[in-house]
Amino acid sequence: MEIIRAKVRVIGRVQGVWFRQSTKNTAGQYGVYGWCRNNPDGSVTAVFEGEETSVKAVVDWCQRGPDMARVDDLQVEWQTSTEEFDRFSIR
Repeated sequence: MEIIRAKVRVIGRVQGVWFRQSTKNTAGQYGVYGWCRNNPDGSVTAVFEGEETSVKAVVDWCQRGPDMARVDDLQVEWQTSTEEFDRFSIR
């Protein structure tokens, strides 16, 4: 099983709409570890690590987010996995 890592920046109406908690819940459903945080510019940044199919599923979910969110752009940077996480956290 290959562990991969993705860093994403989600742009749109993604703060104040449960985006971070929903991301944590979705990552948990797929067994993906990492973190997410709000940025001062109104975007959300997240890092995901896990099995390739699981990480890609969570990244795909980020393209739409929770019901009240509006995702205008999703920037994805594929990185080398560090396997430093043992859970998913909100920062």
